[in-house]
Amino acid sequence: MMKRHHSRSYPLLSALLFFFFVSWSSSSSLLSIWLHQEVGLKAADTGIIFSVLSVSALCAQVCYGFIQDRLGLKKNLLWYMTALLILSGPAYLLFGYLLQINILLGSVFGGLFVGLTFNGGIGVLESYTERVARQSTFEFGRARMWGSLGWAVATFFAGLLFNINPKLNFLVASCSGLVFFFLLMQLKVNTAASLEKVEVGAGKVTLADALRLVTLPRFRALVFFVIGTCIYGVYDQQFPVYFASQFATLHEGNAMYGYLNSFQVFLEAAGMFCAPWLVNRIGAKNGLIFAGMAMALRMIASGLVEGPVLISITKLLHAVELPILLVAIFKYNSLNFDKRLSSTLYLVGFACTSSVIAAVLSPLAGYSYEKYGFAESYLIMGLMVFCTTFISIFLLRGNKSSSEGLLSQPSAL
Repeated sequence: MMKRHHSRSYPLLSALLFFFFVSWSSSSSLLSIWLHQEVGLKAADTGIIFSVLSVSALCAQVCYGFIQDRLGLKKNLLWYMTALLILSGPAYLLFGYLLQINILLGSVFGGLFVGLTFNGGIGVLESYTERVARQSTFEFGRARMWGSLGWAVATFFAGLLFNINPKLNFLVASCSGLVFFFLLMQLKVNTAASLEKVEVGAGKVTLADALRLVTLPRFRALVFFVIGTCIYGVYDQQFPVYFASQFATLHEGNAMYGYLNSFQVFLEAAGMFCAPWLVNRIGAKNGLIFAGMAMALRMIASGLVEGPVLISITKLLHAVELPILLVAIFKYNSLNFDKRLSSTLYLVGFACTSSVIAAVLSPLAGYSYEKYGFAESYLIMGLMVFCTTFISIFLLRGNKSSSEGLLSQPSAL
């Protein structure tokens, strides 16, 4: 029975990732352009919204990670996310309406909804997929590849639909949520036999287990690395506005960004397919360092080059760095920490840290864009990523140690 369930888990989880990203991309890939052109917000106001979004995502990620580790392979949290996906279209329409009434009120509502649904929810789905992948016969990166394809497909049409009517993208987001609902109904995973219980010889995760993470030097080293690399999220927030400004008309810029982002994510999907092979060859630590340096190069280059062609080329480097980062972070956590805490490690150590940095830097980035311009701001971001990645060469561990108590159990990987 378990084999039959696992034989179906790969295509179903791949499809769930695909439609989650379709919903996310349809509603959010042109969010900064929508806020700028349709709602009429300035860069600084948009930065505040992204800051609120990051704070809500932070709270969600802390709670989601611990809850999912307690649930193991149960789908309770995924059902909750499904409801939010289906409601995403109406929620975005209400978001825009509230922003026109009051910026603060709209920012709080929009930030909470987007943070709880997408920025927080994706970590749950990714960590759930990785947990099933370890109990089955497929690589996480091969399933996550379909998420990238979903984003690419949706983004390809997002710019065109935006120019017709932005509300069409919100309709697509809700319809994709309905498909997600029917797929989740089909997913059957054996929750009785947990690989983590076999390996660790323990029961459910407790709050004390999760809190002990912060006492570990290797966890703090991982968080330091993520502090630098997660700046890429701040870089991406208002990049569509910068890119669209390179063209004669905003309509042309919107459409071209949709094509560029779609092409980038198609390349990213190919990277997801290849990333497990590369990370297995060079090791999880080297994979993280490689991804961090690629991010630094992309941001610095974005500040140095001019024109839509060269700027597009720098943006495409994202297709190299992200697949390696995601695959390497899961493998690094699996090699160095208690596998029962895989969701907490990913959502707190990676996603939650990213949200903290985004919450702090988003309004500063918005101010910097207005005062110094996009190019100068990107140079500063790139240098920050380079410095933290270089220091992490000496902080991250290449091999698993058995000297850290709770989180040093034998691995079956």
